[in-house]
Amino acid sequence: MPQTPHIEKHFTSSEMVRDIVIGMSDGLTVPFALAAGMSGAVAEIQTAYNLIITAGLAEVAAGSIAMGLGGYLAAKTDAEHFVAERQREYDEIKEIPEKEFEEVADVLRTYGLNEEMVISVTNSICADEKRWVDFMMRFELGLEEPDPRRAGKSALTIALSYIAGGMVPLTPYFFAHSVKEGLIGSVVVTLLALFVFGYIKGRFTTTHPFRSAWQTVFVGGLAAAAAFLIAKWLDPSH
Repeated sequence: MPQTPHIEKHFTSSEMVRDIVIGMSDGLTVPFALAAGMSGAVAEIQTAYNLIITAGLAEVAAGSIAMGLGGYLAAKTDAEHFVAERQREYDEIKEIPEKEFEEVADVLRTYGLNEEMVISVTNSICADEKRWVDFMMRFELGLEEPDPRRAGKSALTIALSYIAGGMVPLTPYFFAHSVKEGLIGSVVVTLLALFVFGYIKGRFTTTHPFRSAWQTVFVGGLAAAAAFLIAKWLDPSH
């Protein structure tokens, strides 16, 4: 009897999605809040939208570099941590092999294997140092060997995502004839972008994409509203 092949669909690019989410969410939110705050502070100066554009572009440049560097250092730290833990495991199987042998057996017992099978499989695993260490790294410590190119890719992905997100709230100011016009356009396009971004993020990371979309809009809108109101409150002309 012919059978339809079973094809499992799993999303395996979680690290890249995480980097995009980190860069894009900050890129949409921080420049949006900055532009809104400056709009509140210079609302009476109708031609000050050029100042907002300049400050916004400077923030996007600095923010993308800072965020990219943060992603690079985080990935490098993960890689260095993995190497250190792997060396520690190699040292332990040489210095206390009986204890490490028992730790492998304990892991296998959690899968419901009978004692005879546990000993047999443990002996097989521990017969090779590399296989033994790989097993302990994955099943005892829960560590997977990171991609050696991960740091550079992470930095680039986060930085570009930040730039892409940051240009959204600034773009309306390029076409505005007043600060108020730029602010209104920025609010409309950024909230829409936050909604779309939150929905797409939710499709990959949760089972409730619309809830993710509204949460993203709420956070971004709250940050911008707070910046705008604080700027207006501190405005010496009021």
